[in-house]
Amino acid sequence: MNTKQIQFSEIVENIYGLPLDVKRELMNLLEHNIAEERRNEIADNLSLSKKEESDGSLKFSSKMDELKRMI
Repeated sequence: MNTKQIQFSEIVENIYGLPLDVKRELMNLLEHNIAEERRNEIADNLSLSKKEESDGSLKFSSKMDELKRMI
């Protein structure tokens, strides 16, 4: 078993041992953290798309075969 997996298992075990109100607070913190990371990811993708558009490297198509090749 690798170190990260052991650490993760220990974290999970420790969380299971916490009182319910602490688990709820932890869940709330994680949900907000995940939402913030997702917002940052979306913002980064928007910035990249704007840069590609200004560079002229952004491509569009309504043809399925061409879209598959773009991916």
